[in-house]
Order: sequence, then structure tokens, then C-alpha cells
Amino acid sequence: MMSKDVYVVVFDGFADWEPAHALAELRRIARREIVTVGFEARPVISMGGLRVLPDRALAEVIPEALGLLILPGGDVWAAGNYPQARLGELLRRLNAGGIPIAAICGATIALARAGLLNDRRHTSTAPEDLHGAGPEYRGAAHYLPALAVTDRDVITASGLGSVEFAREVFSALHVFSDSDEALWFDMYKHGRLPGTAV
Repeated sequence: MMSKDVYVVVFDGFADWEPAHALAELRRIARREIVTVGFEARPVISMGGLRVLPDRALAEVIPEALGLLILPGGDVWAAGNYPQARLGELLRRLNAGGIPIAAICGATIALARAGLLNDRRHTSTAPEDLHGAGPEYRGAAHYLPALAVTDRDVITASGLGSVEFAREVFSALHVFSDSDEALWFDMYKHGRLPGTAV
């Protein structure tokens, strides 16, 4: 089966460091194409000051072309300054098609608003972050105080868990063997190079 592209949503103020570990290895090891998606087809500036020209606009995304959708954190999610109906529809279509979705930090709010966290285990930076998602979110009983959680093709993570987030993405796409994934995690989480003393 052909490897499908990984799409990452970019917008003014997106937290550029949060998906960075995942994107680097998806490109380097898994040889996946990374496609940037903007809410509109115009340049955006990340939280760290990177200027990004999206490859395509949200309206141009064909769900069947995706292998994974990544949503980084940023202030737009809590503020609701994004096309909620259009993104929510895309998220539900991807989920119905078994295409993994990975959201970190504030981006978990978009999943909550789309109704994807009501019946599955999930996390965020804090449970309070999801309380403001609105009446669509009824999944508080499934919230876990963890850095990253995967449940039925939906990955959620705390803004403090970018390495854990990447590990869940790698696992979802079978990027590494179990042993290599553990080795990668040990290096980037604990700073331990292979073959060095603990």
C-alpha cells in the first residue's frame, strides 16, 4: 500500500515546536511527504516567527489523500478563530474513514468541538482547557492526566508532551520497530545516546 501524505495545519501563532519531532522523523525515516494546510491560502507566521506559505487551503483538502492529520497548538483554538464548521466536518470524515488525527495542546479543543472526544480516552494540557469547548464536549469522564493518549485513531497530547506526542504518531503509522521506537524515545526524552551508561 502506498504511503499517504501527512498533513499539518498551520495558522498565525501555531506552536511550531510541538509537532517538530514527529514531522522530522516522518520525513526522514518514514519518507512521508509533509503537506501544510492553512485555513486560507495565505502565508502565516508561527509562534516562533517562522513564515509558512501553506501548500493548500483547508477547503482544498481531500480526506482520502491523507495518511494522518496533525493539529498543533496555538491560541486560535480557545478563541475559536478558525473555520469551526469546515474543520469539524473534515475531522469527522477522517475519523469515520479510520484516518489518524493527532492534536496537541490547545488543538485538542478542535477535536472536542467536533465531538470526537465524547466517547474515547483523551488528554490535553489541562482538563480545564476542554471545558470551554462548548456543549459539543461531553467527554470529561474519559479525560486522562497523561502527556499523550491514543484511542481509536485519535491522538491527543499535552503541550508539555511533544516527545510523547511524536511517539504516539510513530506508533500509529508504524514508523519504527518497537525496540527502535523505545530507543528514539529514550534519546529525545531522557538524553541518553545508545551504548552510553545510564
